[in-house]
Amino acid sequence: MNPVQSQLMAIILIFIVFYFLLIRPQKKQQDIHKKMIAGLKKNDEIITAGGIHGVIANVKDVTVTLKVDDNVKVEIQKSSIASIKKQASE
Repeated sequence: MNPVQSQLMAIILIFIVFYFLLIRPQKKQQDIHKKMIAGLKKNDEIITAGGIHGVIANVKDVTVTLKVDDNVKVEIQKSSIASIKKQASE
């Protein structure tokens, strides 16, 4: 094997390692987050990426209205929701 072939094999090996250690897990995490965002509904208790805890009062296309306290509502982007603390019982 000449030096050019060995360098090419090393680059391919590095790409494969990056794919399985970085790209693939990140894509899985993004898919899980998309499914979570698509399943949001009224009265779900959520936590935003900024650490705000609240209950969803209204769901729109791109945003949700979050009830933080009595008489305090905040409209936030759906993408800023980090996790669902408790799903609304149906």
